[in-house]
Amino acid sequence: MSTPESAAQPAPAATLEAFLADVQRRAFRFAELGLRHRDDALDAVQDAMTRMLGYRDRPPAEWSPLFWTVLRSRIIDLQRRRSFRLTWLSDARTPDGDEIDWADSGPDPSRQHDGQEAWRHLAASLRALPRRQREAFTLRVLEEFDVDTTARIMGCSAGSVKTHLFRAREALQTHLEDFR
Repeated sequence: MSTPESAAQPAPAATLEAFLADVQRRAFRFAELGLRHRDDALDAVQDAMTRMLGYRDRPPAEWSPLFWTVLRSRIIDLQRRRSFRLTWLSDARTPDGDEIDWADSGPDPSRQHDGQEAWRHLAASLRALPRRQREAFTLRVLEEFDVDTTARIMGCSAGSVKTHLFRAREALQTHLEDFR
């Protein structure tokens, strides 16, 4: 017989493999949001899952926060590595081998520059946040986890998540005020 409390909390995965199978889609979405590139996101999730195999002896209650921490670190590593790549200098072909059409059907250069500038300011503001605030903002706002799930991922209380999120939003608003 299950109680309302046990129905609200999913049963912990019995094995690390079951845990990874359960988290893989959410992890991929999280990585894809952070990296904005499908292949890099797949690599990040695969690397995080591979690293988790080394932690299979840890208690199942530690797997979720540990996994999200490992995945977040891998995403940051890939973002840093990507910033040094000069992909526009590579071969001008699509992955299928077709020639790239260089005609720009996007916004005019001024609007594109404004968009890039806005992204740079937002990214810089996110990077300027303390780690816990950045994690709370990313998991709650970008990943759309609820407060309790975010608290489990971050290994803190729901009240701490709310506090970190409030402070992150306040800091972002202050940092981005000048950009408007």
